[in-house]
This record gives sequence, C-alpha cells and structure tokens, in this order.
Amino acid sequence: MLFLPFIGHAGVNTKGLGASYTDNKQTIEFKIYSENATRIELYLYAQASGADEIERHLLTKNSENIWSISLSVQNLDSRLTSTVYYGYRAWGANWPYQEDWQKGTSVGFISDVDAQGNRFNPNKLLLDPYAKEMSHDYITPQWNDGTVYASGSQYRNIDSAPYAPKGIILTDDAQSYGVKPTRALKDDIIYEVHLRGLTKNDLSIPEQYRGTYKGAALKAAYLADLGITAIEFLPVQETQNDTNDIVESTDGDNYWGYMTLNYFAPDRRYASDQSDGGPTREFKAMVKAFHDHGIKVLVDVVYNHTGEGGAWFAGDSSTYNLYSWRGLDNPTYYSLTSDRQHNWDNTGVGGNYNTYHPVAQDLIIDSLDYWINDLGVDGFRFDLASVLGNTCQHGCFNFDKMDAQNALNRIINEFTERPEWGGYGTDFIAEPWAIGGNSYQVGGFPAGWSEWNGSYRDTLRKDQNQMGLESISLGQLANIFTGSASLYQDDGRKPWNSVNFIVAHDGFTLKDLYSCNSKHNTQAWPFGPSDGGESNNHSWDQGWYNQASAQRQAARNGFALLMLSAGTPMMTGGDEYLRSIQCNNNPYNLDSVANWLNFSWDSAQSNFNIFVKRMLQFRKNHPALRPADFYQSIDTNGNGMEQLRWFMPNGNVANASYFNDTNNHAIAYRIDSSEFSEPTAAIYIAYNGWSDTVNFTLPWPGVGKNWYRVTDTSSWNEGPETIKSPGQEDFIGGEYTSYGLNGRAVLVLIAK
Repeated sequence: MLFLPFIGHAGVNTKGLGASYTDNKQTIEFKIYSENATRIELYLYAQASGADEIERHLLTKNSENIWSISLSVQNLDSRLTSTVYYGYRAWGANWPYQEDWQKGTSVGFISDVDAQGNRFNPNKLLLDPYAKEMSHDYITPQWNDGTVYASGSQYRNIDSAPYAPKGIILTDDAQSYGVKPTRALKDDIIYEVHLRGLTKNDLSIPEQYRGTYKGAALKAAYLADLGITAIEFLPVQETQNDTNDIVESTDGDNYWGYMTLNYFAPDRRYASDQSDGGPTREFKAMVKAFHDHGIKVLVDVVYNHTGEGGAWFAGDSSTYNLYSWRGLDNPTYYSLTSDRQHNWDNTGVGGNYNTYHPVAQDLIIDSLDYWINDLGVDGFRFDLASVLGNTCQHGCFNFDKMDAQNALNRIINEFTERPEWGGYGTDFIAEPWAIGGNSYQVGGFPAGWSEWNGSYRDTLRKDQNQMGLESISLGQLANIFTGSASLYQDDGRKPWNSVNFIVAHDGFTLKDLYSCNSKHNTQAWPFGPSDGGESNNHSWDQGWYNQASAQRQAARNGFALLMLSAGTPMMTGGDEYLRSIQCNNNPYNLDSVANWLNFSWDSAQSNFNIFVKRMLQFRKNHPALRPADFYQSIDTNGNGMEQLRWFMPNGNVANASYFNDTNNHAIAYRIDSSEFSEPTAAIYIAYNGWSDTVNFTLPWPGVGKNWYRVTDTSSWNEGPETIKSPGQEDFIGGEYTSYGLNGRAVLVLIAK
C-alpha cells in the first residue's frame, strides 16, 4: 500500500476534501478547509465564465475547521445537470460578513490584510485547492486583465467571478494507467523534458496531438529505443500558460510551468481532449503508454510556492492576487513575515508555501497520493525542495532535516520509497536548494531522498571547461565518478541517491555548455529575450582551432562520463542530438521552436544520437556501472574486497598525493566486473583532461583476457562508429600495453 491515511498534527483529517459525487452520483459533497474564515459560500455555475451563478449555498464548519455541504443532484437547478462548475467566496476578520453585501461592493470591508495576516475578500471567487480539474487559467486570450483578482484600493471591489476559473467535479473513470515498472532507481536513466516541447515540433506526430499528452504517448517507443527508462516531465499541474501563444513575444509567458495554480489538476493546455475530464483521462492514457514500454513517469512538482505570486508593488502590503489559497486562509497556506503583512520569500517568485503547517502539508500529501494512486505516476522531482525542510512558519526560515514534523520527513514516512533493488514504491528526488538562509543543502537531505547533485555538475564542468581558472583535483573527480560518497555515505544513503547531471532545463543545453562562453539571453524571438539566468556557467566554446569538432568531442566526453558514473544519470530532452538554444540559458518564457525538440537532424547530430544510444546500452549491459552501494577497495593492510582500483597513467596505483595535486589531470580506473555478476571480467576507463596526448599503461585484464576498445572520444574517432556495438569492440592488447589517449578524451575498454 503506497499511502497511509494521515491525521495531521492539529487532529485534522483532510482526506476527502474537495468536491465529489457520492451515492451513485445522487449527491455531491463539497468540503474545504479554513481555520480563519468566518463564513464561506459555495457558488455553482452552468458555464465556466461570463455568466452569473445558478445557485449559492452556505457551508457549515465543524470542530476541525472543515466547511462542508451535501447537495442532492436531483434538487439542483436543471441547468446544472451536465457539468457543474464551482467556486467559493470567503469572509473573515479583515472583511466580516454583512447581510447587505453585494458582489462588487465594499460592504463589511475593514482592511486588505489584518494583523494576523488574513486577506479575505468576498469579491474574489476562489478556486478549490482540491479541485481535480480547472475550467481555464486566470488569464486567457479572451480575458487578459489580471487586475480583477487583486486586492488593494484600486481593485478590491472588482468581482472576479465572471472571469475566474472554476473547479470541475469529475466522475470516476475506468481509464487504466497500466502496470507500473518496478525497476530500481539505480538502474534508471532519466530523460528530463517539457511535455509540450517533446512533440510540438515533431512532424511525425499528427498535428492535432503535437504538444499534448497524447502526442507524448506516441513518443514512448522512440524513447524506449533510445534507452530511456524514466521520463521526467517539467510541471504538468495546472499553471498559467494559456496566453503563451497570443503573439510572438515573451512578455509574461510561462513556458516551463513553475507557477502552479492547482496541485491536483493536469494542465488542460496539454490535452487534445478539451472536454471536462479529458485532461485527466488523456494524462492517464499517456502514463499507460510509457508503462507499456517499461518507462517510469516522473513529474516535477512545485510545492514550495504557488502561482498566486507576491506583492504587486514593493513595500505595499495591500495589493496581492487572491486566486485560491490566499483568499481561503493566508496564514495557513503561506509563510509570512513576522508582522504577517508580506510573504516570506525563499523562492524569488512570490513567497514560500507554508510547508511547516500541518494542514498545508496535508494538501501536499493528498496531492502526491492522487498523482501516485489515481494518475499512475512513479516518482517526483521536487522543485526548490529545501523549502519543504523548513521548520518555521512565519518570520524566519530554517532547514532542519532532523525535524520529524517537516514536510520532507512526512513525505518519506507516509509513502513507500522504492526499495534499493527495485519493487513497488515511489522515487523521491529533491532539487536541494532554494534562495538564501541555510537552503543550499546538496547532500543534506534526510534518508529516503535522492537529490539533484549540483556538485557533480559543477565539478565536471569546471574540470572540462575551466582548467587554469578553477582548481579541480583528481580526488574530486574520483568522488563524483563513484557516487559522491562524501555527500551521501554519512547519511546511510547510496550512490543511486545521487542524481548525476551536467545540464538540466534550467541552464545551457549539452551543446551550448561546450559552445558558449557566456549566456546570450537578450536575442530576439524565438530565441529570446529572456531575463535572468546564471552568469557563472563554467562553460567554454572550446577555443578557435577546429572548433566544431572540439565542441562535439567535449560533448561526447561529458556524456560518456555521466553514463559511466555511479549514481542515477539524468539527461535533458534534445541532448541526444545536440540541441542548441543559441546560448540562452534561462529560456523559461520561450514557448517557441527554440525550446521545442526538433527531430530533423544533420549528419553530425545523427552520429551523436548513435553515440548516445550505444552509451545508454553500454550502461545497461554492465551492472558494475550501477552499484547499489559504494565501491569497495582493499585497505592499506591488504584487507577487504577490491571492486575498483585507481591508476596513474604509468600503470602504478594512484596514491593520495597524486589525487590531491591539482596539477594532475589524467586518471584511470579498473572496475572488477566479476564482482557484479556480469560476464565481462573488467572495465577500464581512462580520462585525459590535458590538451596533449597522454600514454596510459594498461593494467591486468584478467586471466586469459585482453583489452578491447568500446570507445575513444578523441576527434579522430568521429562518425557513426565512435562507440562500438557489443561484439564489435576493437582489440587493443593485454597488460602493460601502452595506449596514447589524445587530449581531452575518454577511453573505455572491456576485458574479454
């Protein structure tokens, strides 16, 4: 069982919140939480926008601060017999109810925010945080005036209901999400990609399905053939993106999707089936398509902040958006400053979700449960996950992994983490940083959590691209190649808890990392303009000599090392063919061909795609590259089991002084494959970080064995056969054979 029902710290049972049909669809139950509201009314609509409510009902509050009402379907207005759209209006201490209040008036108003942080405003129709689908975004091509949702003296009396999105009540459906893969995370190869961008520019997909869940489902076979075992989608929960295509402009566009409007609803924009319930059914069908190809579906979730944003004007505490959580119970759902007048902000995009409040945590838990058990998702990547480790609600921020009551530990305690060797469970991956305070926590998460290893990314980038500017020792490289024991071993975690990556959606592509000296985000549409973006990228265009070839070689080096490293590798969509965004490293707002994948490749891209596919297959074929625990080696007294041994180029065993001298840039290691129950006796990997050729003396390949070359990433070895298929490897020789490895190249040999 993946989910255990939870009664929160405050004794509140939030299971069953939302709106649902009961009694064979004879009754609709509405339940919503608010501790601080003094009155909540339910408004029912026959259409999503542009019309008055059909009915309104007063909810009653119980001792757990849950407001509810049950309505007989038979007694509803006949105009509500098909789809029922709904929303809420709430009153509280800063705006108490008065009988003569009418929509669009200020009757009862005291303040936009009071000393306790309440921001109730009955003129704003509020979306149910537990709604399973949303009718539309807050801003649409038909309505682009966001002022209707704001508080403050200019906007507080505007009735938002004609324009606001409504919740949609879904009936149960029989759509299957297939059989979930049980593969261990250590055996996964993750492909991070934007759902719309995966197929929006793919001419092999029928036009009406491009950029949709159904279109993505049609790419399952391609990804399985590539060698991918887990697809990680950028956020697919509802976000503000309906207006992205109005004009060829980036003004206000939200392509990546990190401004969540609802934690349950699959984004309607990504559905080819726009009927009510269509996005949910189509999402589940997509999950099944991936499951049928043995591919896990992971989704990027954003529980650290919401799409309601922050203050409209700096220093002004009155003007904020009231979409959902803020208008229902601001101090419950958001971390506030000590005076409760503003949001506390560790995210840089409007304010922290109150992850330490038990009821706000319940929403996270209930949302995860829904995506796992109802929609079939296999795992999650948590955006700015340090905020989930916060242990202070208002006036401060403090990450503490030891606090059993924080959201990080609740998630691990209440769900089943996938077992080390595979089986039923869920994969939990953190982006282990936020902004400010003690939020940078790479290696600092509690047991049960895997992490995006930012240290892996930075160490490898610096070594490849900034020799002479950054001092990277071979010891640092050895650490990241073998699972980053320095970060994870002391917590009882394993190499596979390190999600290794060189590039992600946030930053340069693999091609641009090795082709751009600096970001170029100010260019014209469709490749910009995009504001922000990291300025210190550890990137390099590889110099002037034979530049294009050198850039491809550098990309082969980086990708090969990623796939040869212990840990869980993650690549980014399009890196399999060297996708470029022309040096834009923050294309969050580009819903354009710049961000959409392109499957029409030139010969160099096709060759790199072959290299990627065979490199993925090599990793899969060799369990020694996917250890469940950290590699063992013989200690200084000759005790223990040797699974891995490090060598200097001259063939001698590398010692501490060699590892720690930052003037050394060539290292090799031999993995004893026989320790991992595979037929290959040994794997030998050499990395030459120098610009000139280095001669490596090969070690013992095993009794009766010789070394055979799988790949040498040197520039002389370009083309479709840069990496050999199994059984086609090149004979090299036995022990003491000298191999001249060109500058900035990786060599992979197997013993057979």
